[in-house]
Order: sequence, then C-alpha cells, then structure tokens
Amino acid sequence: MATRQLLAELTDAYTARSGQPVAIASVGGVDAAKRVQAGEAFDVVILASDAIAKLVVSGHLRADSVVDLVHSGVAVAVSAGTPQPDISGEDAVRQAVLAAPTLSYSTGPSGVALAQLFARWGIAEQIKERIVTAPPGVPVGSLVAKGEVALGFQQLSELIHVDGITIVGPLPGAIQITTTFSAAMTTSCTRPAEVQTLLDFMASPEAAPAKRRQGMEPA
Repeated sequence: MATRQLLAELTDAYTARSGQPVAIASVGGVDAAKRVQAGEAFDVVILASDAIAKLVVSGHLRADSVVDLVHSGVAVAVSAGTPQPDISGEDAVRQAVLAAPTLSYSTGPSGVALAQLFARWGIAEQIKERIVTAPPGVPVGSLVAKGEVALGFQQLSELIHVDGITIVGPLPGAIQITTTFSAAMTTSCTRPAEVQTLLDFMASPEAAPAKRRQGMEPA
C-alpha cells in the first residue's frame, strides 16, 4: 500500500505517453504475495524487495526482470494541533515512545523492524499494552487523525496524504527503517515486451520527480 499513490501517478503518466492502459490492484503486501502464489494471472508484481526475492525463488517471478524502483523511509506523526515530540536522535525517539500514551505502527516490514528496535531498547514489555494494532487495510495515519493513537509510525508515502495529522519528521538516520520496493515480471506473463517497456519507464530518471513527490527516493 505504500506505493499505491506512486503507482497511480506513474501508470497515468505512462498511459498518457504510450496509449497503453495499465490496471493496478493495490492490496497489502502479504495478500499480494498470496494471490501471486495462488496462481492469479498478473503481468507484473511490485512489492518489498524481500518479498520479490521469495517469489523469484518459488518460480513465480522472472529473476532477469527484477528492478528496484524506490527506497521508502519511516516517518513519525501526531494528531494535528497536538505537541510535537523531539525525534532529533535515537534517544529522543526512545523518550517519545516511552512518553506516548498510545502508539501504532505498520504490520508490514517497517513495523517488524520497529518492534525489533523496541526490543533492542529493552522497552517492548513496558509499552506493549499501549500499542494499537491497525486493522487490515486501515492506515496508521487514520488512527492518529482520529485521536485514537498519540504517536504513529508509518512510511512517509502513506502519511503525506492523510488529513488531520502533523508529520513530525522522518526517523533519524541511525534508526531509519528503509524499505526498497522492486518490480518483476511474472513467469506466466504473456506480454513481456509491453511489461518491460513499463518497467523501463518506472525505473527511468523521468519517473524520479513523482517518486519524490510521493515521499520516496528513486532506487
């Protein structure tokens, strides 16, 4: 879902220049991988790079077609109008987490990494009762906007379009969690030439401004 807005923008631009329509199904990464593994017919798959690698190993994606598209980092958000915590360094973020009455993070790769960070800090048990798990398909930012969560962690690309929140900033470099999203052609693809042209466009310098507009960096 972190790439949903970006893919909409890129496919619109690609269709405008090529005349070739592109239909994108944006779902959670786990569901997307399951649908590919179940044999649903897709031409191209765009997921976190580790998920792409697993689908290559399982024979669902062509290894020679894999291309990295973007790097996506995690940001911190609070409800609009509420005080913004100091997140200028690792210790400041740790103190902000300890001070938050409620917090939430993604159930995807970035959330797994955050849980590991909290464990490394030795505060996982201390804060576990304060963690609000977003239901499937519900962005962390929407919980922050409603005031249900005081401190939200999610990829910047998923926060920048949410009303009712203030993005405090990205996680500091020492603890930033970066997810690389990659694309690959399916082994069952019947239109490899068209897909390759699309992937070339998505990875080109021409696509870089859209990637930055959507809170990500070109890979």
